[in-house]
Amino acid sequence: MTTHPYTQAFDLLATLVAVVRVDGKVVFANSALEDVLGVSKRNIEGDSLSQYFVKPAGFESVLKGAQTNAFAVMRYDAHLHRPLTEPLPVHVIVAPTDKDNEVLVELLPLEQQARLEREDRLIDQAQANKELIRNLAHEIKNPLGGIRGAAQLLQMEVAGRDLVEYTQVIVHEADRLQLLVDRLLAPHRRPHVVGDVNIHEVCERVRSLVLAEFARGLKVVRDYDISIPDIRGDREQLIQAVLNIVHNAAHALSERIAAGDAQIVLKTRINRQVTFGKNRHRLALELHVIDNGPGVPEEIKDRLFFPLVSGRDGGSGLGLNLAQTFVQQHHGLIECDSEPGRTDFRIVIPLA
Repeated sequence: MTTHPYTQAFDLLATLVAVVRVDGKVVFANSALEDVLGVSKRNIEGDSLSQYFVKPAGFESVLKGAQTNAFAVMRYDAHLHRPLTEPLPVHVIVAPTDKDNEVLVELLPLEQQARLEREDRLIDQAQANKELIRNLAHEIKNPLGGIRGAAQLLQMEVAGRDLVEYTQVIVHEADRLQLLVDRLLAPHRRPHVVGDVNIHEVCERVRSLVLAEFARGLKVVRDYDISIPDIRGDREQLIQAVLNIVHNAAHALSERIAAGDAQIVLKTRINRQVTFGKNRHRLALELHVIDNGPGVPEEIKDRLFFPLVSGRDGGSGLGLNLAQTFVQQHHGLIECDSEPGRTDFRIVIPLA
């Protein structure tokens, strides 16, 4: 196999990468490309990359443009041959390297590109939400204390019972808002305490808490991969994150609980070669919370992890936002795939 100076760096990427001479011969192919094509690096390198395209003429035309320096970076869509399955649609990016006779070819599976863009949006949204919540909570807190204090002073001065009741309403509502502000600030106040965590102990703790609250009509099924080792993390934060998701699912199952056929599945798996946050991780923990409820309402699907967004009456809209915050503090992400009869919240935390 040809040794290339970028071998180690390119092999860590989740995207498909090849270094190609302008005559079309492959100088280097990374592990991701090897996996997708189903061909070993030894066979790809030294071979013509164009033969792996469904329509090789398009790629060959791009290489001719590279020979004449007709472009700086070329992008176009194409399809790659794959063994025993349909061709893979990819977005092709061809850019020059520091060598005159070589180009860098990056192949982004269109499905993967959409997923990466979705992950980027979730991460950006979570960061924006975090800053908004902290700023808004601090802006509310000071005048709220003044309102409560003024109402208490007024209560001592008024004589009529009706007026006292009004001041008590002010104090009560100020306390309720203070509690909401405290909940908004909670994940940012508590230090991140890292230790060895058994993810199944986390699941079992959550399971016992939910079954204690929903004692009848709800079945919580375990589907664990018991070979998963301890992970480094904050046990209390992980318990709270999973509990918030499971608690949300249980409330969404109210009709099925009444009918006696509600079910939540806690499923753990190790996933290998995971694309996450534009990087490729050798190992990642996946924890699925799957319920057989009505699904997430369409009108809030795109805002599910926003603060104060709730799909049920009386909900605070903080549970999923806090869960996302805690999981992101473990460099992970929560995604949701929902349709009527099946909702799957997937927590992904990179391990290596």
